[in-house]
Amino acid sequence: MHWIVAIAVVGPFIVSLLATQVVRGWAARAGFVDVPSGHKRHGAPVTLGGGIAIFISICGPILLGTVAAWVVQCFGDRAWAPDVIKIHLDGIASKLPVVAAIVGAALVLHVVGVIDDRHPLGPWSKLVVQIVVALVTAWPVGIRALEVLPAPLSIGLTVFWIVLITNAFNFLDNMDGLSAGVAAIGATIFALASMNAGQVFVPVMAFVVVGALLGYLCFNFPPARIFMGDAGSLVIGYLMGVLTVLTTFYDPGRNLTPLGVIVPLVVLAVPLYDVTSVVIHRLRAGESPFKGDWRHFSHRLVKRGMTPRGAVLTIYLATAATALPAIVLPKVDWITAALLLLQCLCVVAMIAILEHTGAQVPPQSAC
Repeated sequence: MHWIVAIAVVGPFIVSLLATQVVRGWAARAGFVDVPSGHKRHGAPVTLGGGIAIFISICGPILLGTVAAWVVQCFGDRAWAPDVIKIHLDGIASKLPVVAAIVGAALVLHVVGVIDDRHPLGPWSKLVVQIVVALVTAWPVGIRALEVLPAPLSIGLTVFWIVLITNAFNFLDNMDGLSAGVAAIGATIFALASMNAGQVFVPVMAFVVVGALLGYLCFNFPPARIFMGDAGSLVIGYLMGVLTVLTTFYDPGRNLTPLGVIVPLVVLAVPLYDVTSVVIHRLRAGESPFKGDWRHFSHRLVKRGMTPRGAVLTIYLATAATALPAIVLPKVDWITAALLLLQCLCVVAMIAILEHTGAQVPPQSAC
């Protein structure tokens, strides 16, 4: 399994490095750039198209690997394959319909994001597409959360969750390196949690996401040389939502307690805090919840005196602080789980106190 993990991380990392460099050059020549205006205060135009590289480096390896396993299973000689891959070949091949559906759904969001990055579509049209994609994922494809519930309720909760997480990471893409870095941390935790549950497909998929995002971060960590745009953030958010649904958090046969169902809330506590607090701030101001502004968690930290890079690193640490206990959460007793959940709430409360106290300073340059 360790070799599979290494391949799942290193391969997409290299693909992402190369793809991001190529896309960056193409975007500069094509004039596909983000020009500072309105709430966007980065110092100079920055190339867009990072989302294209992200989509290619995540969905490409996942789809190609699954198709290759299916071809070998149906038509090829598996004798050449190493034992570590051979024993999982049938399982990987069986996931082809699900993988095709996930990649197809991500492609729809990616295309909508590319169009929006070029010619803004407006928030409501994008929201409708997200709902349709999430509904298809939950209904005909059958990727559902809390399947013990009646099907309509399970489908409804899954659609709500996927749309919520998609928008959480879309909202989080407000400062260099933020959305990709938080997603990489979260995907790592989901990979480890799913490995504890004895899964193979989900951790491999999660580690592919990690590798691709780390490659992209080499160009996007502040100061960014390329932005992902909605073409990347919508895809990342959708895949993170799907990963949480696919991960097994409760399995009595592996001593995983029902407490595991709160793992996604713990891992994604920071993105959920950001999207919730931003929406509340905007509604209180009588504005659309989808209107871009400088009310995000990261921006509020900068207003308190942090540099943009310092704010991003602080949010990385906060994400890790809430997410790390999730690795063991499904295997602990109720008292320990309550303490871990309380720790998560304390971190979020500390964040809220940190960003709402002290004197404000003029905002610094950020994307």
